[in-house]
Amino acid sequence: MLFKKKSKNKQISLKKRIVYWFDNCMAKGSMTLIHFLITASVILAAMIAGIIIIAGFNEDGKVAPVIWDSISTLINAWVPEYSEDSFGYLILMSIVAIAGVFFTSVLIGIITSSIEEKISSLKKGNSVVVEENHIVVLGFYPGESTLLQQLILAADGKPTCVVIAENKEREDLELSVAENINVPKNFRIICRTVDITDPASLEKCSIETCKSIIISPTDDMRTAKAVLAVSVLLHQKGVSGIPINAIISRDENRFPPSSAAANNIATLPTNRIIARMIAHSCTQTGLSATFREIFNFEGCEFYLIQLPATNGITFRALMGQLANATPVGVFRNDLSILNPDPDLVLQETDKIIVFCENRSSAKLMDNRLQSELPQQTDIVTNDEEISTLIFGYNETLPLLLSELSANVSQVHIVAQEIPEQKKHILENIANKRNLDLFYHPAYLRSQQVLLEFAQLTNHIIILNDHEKDAEEADMDVIFLLMNLRDIRERYNLNFNITVEMQKEHNHNLIDDKDRTDFLVSSSMSSLILAQLAENPELNDIFQELLSNRGNEIYLKSPSSFNLEGTHSVVALRQALLNQRHIFLGVLDAAKISHYNLPIDGSITLTNEDFLIVLGNN
Repeated sequence: MLFKKKSKNKQISLKKRIVYWFDNCMAKGSMTLIHFLITASVILAAMIAGIIIIAGFNEDGKVAPVIWDSISTLINAWVPEYSEDSFGYLILMSIVAIAGVFFTSVLIGIITSSIEEKISSLKKGNSVVVEENHIVVLGFYPGESTLLQQLILAADGKPTCVVIAENKEREDLELSVAENINVPKNFRIICRTVDITDPASLEKCSIETCKSIIISPTDDMRTAKAVLAVSVLLHQKGVSGIPINAIISRDENRFPPSSAAANNIATLPTNRIIARMIAHSCTQTGLSATFREIFNFEGCEFYLIQLPATNGITFRALMGQLANATPVGVFRNDLSILNPDPDLVLQETDKIIVFCENRSSAKLMDNRLQSELPQQTDIVTNDEEISTLIFGYNETLPLLLSELSANVSQVHIVAQEIPEQKKHILENIANKRNLDLFYHPAYLRSQQVLLEFAQLTNHIIILNDHEKDAEEADMDVIFLLMNLRDIRERYNLNFNITVEMQKEHNHNLIDDKDRTDFLVSSSMSSLILAQLAENPELNDIFQELLSNRGNEIYLKSPSSFNLEGTHSVVALRQALLNQRHIFLGVLDAAKISHYNLPIDGSITLTNEDFLIVLGNN
């Protein structure tokens, strides 16, 4: 048997259709409501006027005055006097007047609501930014102020505009900025409520007219989505050449080099960077502060400058003549050459990579200082074997192990659980480096256990657990640090501590006591991102300094170069250059750093001082 399917539309009543139509009209917004209200009111006024005319309630029989009276009564909610017309006329006009009260009330309500919606929309920051040559910061974490502070320092008093985009209320963003940062008059911060992973939403930021784009440190997946969204939007706008700077925590989440180059994307692996810094800082107390000095805009930083007068002279000669800045390399044919051959002859098109306080401070002096060239010295190797204690485990431990100082002979790893596969990798690295590797599964909240481990070495590293929530992982590190500091003080032990943390605002909870180095991933990431936003050409230099290839920053004892005693600065520069090291500054016995010393000055070095150098080893 065949059954005829009934049309569902026939079951819908006229009332439901009218209600449905009315709901759709109401959903179209305030202007639709106003149009509907005016149309309904005019129809009502015309109907009342028609009834009055047909019924003959107007005594003079004129049509136009009745229509006008009906409309004006509706608008003004005014009832004619009793003596003017018949009783029927007054009744119908009273109906129009009552409708006029309703019309006026509803209209005022709609207009008030529309104004409130518009004000609310403006507060949320929904308008398109009309700026050019600005910096766009995608993502914002309350309490993480290093990035903005560095951009303010980089502006150096010049008018600068930064647009912050995040999926938060504009008022909340502005309040967080105001609570954490003193914004100078030359620096404008514009906040916008934006989904940073949506190309359409990003259009509010006028990305196609900006100077550079920074993806603020966040989780890798959101960062990758934001980078892709920006790339898509720039492609749609037909714009290229705008640098996109981002931090990716893990190597496996990095963009392929060809894709990154095609889209002008610079990504640096945070976890690997921090691991390398930890490896070098753990046996060189004070090196973490040196890293912060080099990568922030306070004091000295790297610049690329052109000095026509250097054409035809050697890098060795430049080292003895450049005042107020330290030459560290050459930028030639779009390639950065750090710590070049001292006999490299400079060309007219070369840019000089310098370490100084600002781009314009470098000054070329005459060559009278060249007569002070010292004799070449031999590097004295420090053969003292030391041990290192590592609390915790994360995926960067193999890299950290491979990057430890050459005189580290013994490593103790204290962690409750390390995968067997990872242990095999660690043991292979230890065998290649002739390291004695020891595992200690232990409960790290026990004072007695911590005391036993603290007595094993003078160098302790506390790693952050990257698998945990950042807040929880940072608090675990803080509790462990507090206990180790207490043990060091109560038992009069002599060990330094290098600490890895993830969030800047958690680092602010603890003070920087003596013999404690802090490396905070979000803070270091912000420093590097701010540098790249202002000087994109530094990307290759940072890649080299923060990778396991080429030149790195070291703290070296003067005795390792036979340089104890009093020397002129130019003599130190030349002596270290002979050993293929660039002299950046001195870390004195009080752990105070001095950079870019006057070329015509002198300094006395002792065994308690350290030379801050850039070199290959």
